Amino acid sequence: MFTPLFLASAGLDRLQKSQGLSRPELATGKVLKRRLVGYLGQTYYLYIPRSMRKSAPLMVSIHGVSRNARQHARMLSSMAEQYGVILLAPLFSKKQFPDYQRLGRLGRGPRADLALDRIVGEVLYLTGADTGPLYLSGYSGGGQFVHRYTMAHPERVASAVIGAAGWYTFPDNKQCYPRGIASTKSLPNLRFDQSRFLRVPMTVIVGDQDNERDPELNKSPRIDRQQGLNRVERARNWVESMNLAAAAHGITTHHRLTVLPGIGHSFEQGVELEAMNEKIFSSLFDATHPFERKIKGTCTPSSPVGQKVLIA
Repeated sequence: MFTPLFLASAGLDRLQKSQGLSRPELATGKVLKRRLVGYLGQTYYLYIPRSMRKSAPLMVSIHGVSRNARQHARMLSSMAEQYGVILLAPLFSKKQFPDYQRLGRLGRGPRADLALDRIVGEVLYLTGADTGPLYLSGYSGGGQFVHRYTMAHPERVASAVIGAAGWYTFPDNKQCYPRGIASTKSLPNLRFDQSRFLRVPMTVIVGDQDNERDPELNKSPRIDRQQGLNRVERARNWVESMNLAAAAHGITTHHRLTVLPGIGHSFEQGVELEAMNEKIFSSLFDATHPFERKIKGTCTPSSPVGQKVLIA
């Protein structure tokens, strides 16, 4: 149960005790723009479904470097309504969070993972959402954030979807973060535990045309050698590496790859042409949540270790 942790990090444990504080009536069925209490400039978008049940699950969607948080909320809201899920899309501004994809290393702005915890604390308080682990999704730079948040805080994540990340943190304790999981002074007090994060189900979604070495792609020679030359290669190699690491720890593999035909590096294109929004929700909820609903043809079986990754 994460209410004490999240409320404390958000400062809402103190706000609850303030005289006259009450939960506002929040509109349902529409995307709401809100600012985090006590943190000037920290914006997030919230969608509360009309079909929401008591203690509904909380899903978080993280934008890429275009900072299109509102678009994420808008384009995922229909699925949030169908699944009865509260949808949160935080905005990590370029000025305030220049390093959010890597969680916010020392000297590169505030910690984005801790900022998310504060926002989640407020949303839990305002909506009465389920205080259990979160369901995370992110695209491009948001995919970077999501898999690193999950690896750093596996106890807070029920399942995750990584959309077309430019590069990854590999489960390699000989490489320093963010290329591997060896400790680094740039993120003090953060430790990665393979025996825990490898148990969290994670799905990578990438378009088969997302093979360009565009200006936003990390083209470091070290990353090229470790991970591949484009987002498709890097997605395949990371999923295989995670499954091999899980097998080495005796953990049933929970890491899958879904490739979208004809899709390049575009969140909007993926949703409009290949129903990526349906695939995200199906991957997050159909096998992991008691409110189980199947969307036919969108799930990809887990890839056997040592064999080719199965593609939806």
